[in-house]
Amino acid sequence: MHADAVMTAGIHALLADCGGFHLTLQDRQPQGQAHARVIIADYDSGITLARQLSPDRYGAAPRVLIVTQLDKEWQVRTAMDSGVHGYLLQGCPADELVRAVQQLSQGMRYLAEAVTRCVADSLSRESLTGRETDVLLLLARGCCNKSIARELGIGVGTVKTHVKGLMSKLDATARTHAVVVAAQRGLIGSGTRLPAPLPGRHPRGVAAMQ
Repeated sequence: MHADAVMTAGIHALLADCGGFHLTLQDRQPQGQAHARVIIADYDSGITLARQLSPDRYGAAPRVLIVTQLDKEWQVRTAMDSGVHGYLLQGCPADELVRAVQQLSQGMRYLAEAVTRCVADSLSRESLTGRETDVLLLLARGCCNKSIARELGIGVGTVKTHVKGLMSKLDATARTHAVVVAAQRGLIGSGTRLPAPLPGRHPRGVAAMQ
């Protein structure tokens, strides 16, 4: 089930009206996931499911379709890199939802038309390393090089090297410019903090079978 109950009801109703799908709700029929070909979930639950599902469970694992309002480059790439098979934006046309479920059920992938160009553009850019991302997050907090070095347990010289690298990759002319560019690309946000294990949550989804 989508984390938003209204979204869950809407998705269920749209697919039910279309016909051709056998639908189950995770809360009502938890066992439905075991036989599902496609699971529709919100962003966080979808990523959790994609990472947990076996790539070969009695022939094939369910394929995960995320429906979300998150449309930043980094968010989409993170989902796809986690094993998510489809990505739709909330508010998409009903026929696009149906098309996405159909394609996933046939073993294909589906990426929302609205974010396809965003992801395509990102593929041509050099990705930040994990340490460069850590430094970037601390820059966004307003930390100086010494504070970053102390926080990450590395030398000031190393911090400067990482700052230079991430500014080059972001095509930024200054530290503040790098933060602005990163925010525009969705690499950081107003609530961003250093990476840490996320608390466990129970994945929920709408399972669809043809």
